[in-house]
Amino acid sequence: MDPHGYLTEIKARWVASSAVASFTIVEERASSDRGYLRARLTLSNNDFLEVAEYFVLEEGHCVTRRYRYQWMDASQQRLRKRWDNVEHFPDLPGFPHHVHVGGESNVEPGTALSSVEVIDMIEQELVPRSR
Repeated sequence: MDPHGYLTEIKARWVASSAVASFTIVEERASSDRGYLRARLTLSNNDFLEVAEYFVLEEGHCVTRRYRYQWMDASQQRLRKRWDNVEHFPDLPGFPHHVHVGGESNVEPGTALSSVEVIDMIEQELVPRSR
C-alpha cells in the first residue's frame, strides 16, 4: 500500500470506529515513499486524542517511524495515555517505544504502534466486549 492509500485507510478506520465521534486533520502530507499525519480526534466518551505519525514505504508497506498519540480526558487537563518513541528512556525494555500512563512520570515499556493500532486499543478500553 502506498502512502496515499495508507492515509485513506487510517481515516476510514476512524470513520468506522465506535470509539471515534469526530476528527479534524491538522496536517497531512504524502509522497511516493513517505507521509505524515497530524489529527485531533474527539472520542465517543468526549475524551481527546491527538495523533502525529510519520511513516515511510518499505517493501510495499507503510512503516511508522516516529509517532505520538496523546489521549487526554474531555477537559484536556488529565493525561490518560501517551504512546511515543522519543528516545528519552533508554533503560526501558522496547526502547525507544514507551507509554506514559495517567501522568508524565508514570512511564511503561511500549511497542511500535500505528494510528490504526492505537484506535484498536482505545476501542478495547472504551467499548467493553460482552463476555
